[in-house]
Amino acid sequence: MGTDLVYLQLKKRVKARVGEILLLRDLAQLLTGEDHEDLGYLPILRLGKDQGSHMVVDVMDVLRKIRQQYPDVEVRSVGPLQTIIEVEAVYKVPSGVLVALVWLLLFVGSALAIMNFHTDVSMKAVHERIYYLITGEHNSKPLLLQIPYSIGIGLGMVLFFNHLFKRKFNDEPSPLELEVFLYQENIDQFVIDHEKSKDRGDRNGPSG
Repeated sequence: MGTDLVYLQLKKRVKARVGEILLLRDLAQLLTGEDHEDLGYLPILRLGKDQGSHMVVDVMDVLRKIRQQYPDVEVRSVGPLQTIIEVEAVYKVPSGVLVALVWLLLFVGSALAIMNFHTDVSMKAVHERIYYLITGEHNSKPLLLQIPYSIGIGLGMVLFFNHLFKRKFNDEPSPLELEVFLYQENIDQFVIDHEKSKDRGDRNGPSG
């Protein structure tokens, strides 16, 4: 009888808790026949308390586990070569007072940043000048321009970030979402490279 063919694609990132036993189906997507549907329930590793916040599982380690239990199965790996396991910590739900204080701090900080910017560029003088050019009158409080301008700042921020609370106006990612995505990609690559260098150091041992 010939070998059975299985396609395996590691997931880029997996979340798990300390003490949890991760099965193959938790770490990868499998394409297999009916004879090996139980392959997804193969235990790969158990998260210990000393794993830290992240660990990396290499595809070679996964293939080695499969080969030990299913020597007649031919596995072809496609996609990522490593899976990053993010160890979830147990967090307490923050109190309402703490949330309110953080919200107030962000609100005041944002307001001060906007006001300092307008002071630096002399926005009040610009509004007075525009008001004079339009009406021919001097006005130290050109509310006709300042009120629409203030409303426009808020609407512009909503449209720029493509969010109003939990509602999105379209399916395009916002600039903030893109920055978070790129940041996460860089973090993942750093974790992978760091684990590789650490494993090489462990194999080489201390130099004499």
